[in-house]
Amino acid sequence: MLFYITDDDEAVRSMLAQIIEDEGLGVVAGEAEDGSLLDGNRLNMLNIDILLIDFLMPVQDGLETIRQIKPLFKGKIIMISQVESKEMIAEAYSLGSEYYITKPINRIEILTIIQKVIERIRLEKSIHEIHKSLNVVLKSYHPLDKQQKTFDEKNIRTSGHVLLSELGIAGENGSKDLLDILEYLHQNEHEHSLHKGVPILKEIFVDLAKKRLGSSASESELKKEIKASEQRVRRAISQSLTHLASLGLADFSNWKFENYASKFFDFTSVRKKMTELKYSSTPSTSLTRINTKKFIQVLYFEAQRVISESQ
Repeated sequence: MLFYITDDDEAVRSMLAQIIEDEGLGVVAGEAEDGSLLDGNRLNMLNIDILLIDFLMPVQDGLETIRQIKPLFKGKIIMISQVESKEMIAEAYSLGSEYYITKPINRIEILTIIQKVIERIRLEKSIHEIHKSLNVVLKSYHPLDKQQKTFDEKNIRTSGHVLLSELGIAGENGSKDLLDILEYLHQNEHEHSLHKGVPILKEIFVDLAKKRLGSSASESELKKEIKASEQRVRRAISQSLTHLASLGLADFSNWKFENYASKFFDFTSVRKKMTELKYSSTPSTSLTRINTKKFIQVLYFEAQRVISESQ
């Protein structure tokens, strides 16, 4: 990561640079003693990932500087100041500052906040690369191509797999079942108004079991496969809940926890799972309720969103 430090106090700039480089967080590519010396285009030319900027400076303060550079500057901004006015902090956030560090600066606080911003940058880059890859594949197919339907089905599975990876369950047995369900919903979307909810889950599991086993399968074989598939899906969803809850327990501001926990699960379920993980060394799924239908519906709409953002 490349950093740029703007602060009128040379000692603060030196201390920040030392912490960043001693801890292996990145390289300080430049410094400035006032906001008036900053230019958004120049920061971009230097490929600056993170700008640390003081709130109070003699000529041009941090807020005014952010207003000027933010339309151009593509990196992340961390505000640094001893001013603790809620209104000023709120304005800094609204202008694009990612986090706020208070003075006198504390080494642990600096490390914690910078590491969070670095994690956010890496996740955003990862998602961007995924979208770019999907976009390349999408453009290689003509909309009127006879293979478009097959491609769309593969595409929904690809975006679904990306999401399952983010949810920590791409390697679970039930992940294939979930991808089959996404493909099923995509194939049958014209028959159902999915914005009103997914079809009855039992029907989906029955249709998928018939597809897997073929027309010659007996009633008992179908029932066995349906039950097994339902159990695999529930276990995978439960594992996803555990994964997200553990992320939130370690860091409540974790990007994945913030973005996915409230979408895929009820708040009470997440809170119960976090409490369970905190106080029990042997978590039990019986303590939390899993809403399978909600999870599948959100997964489908999120997979569609990933595709649309790639087009």
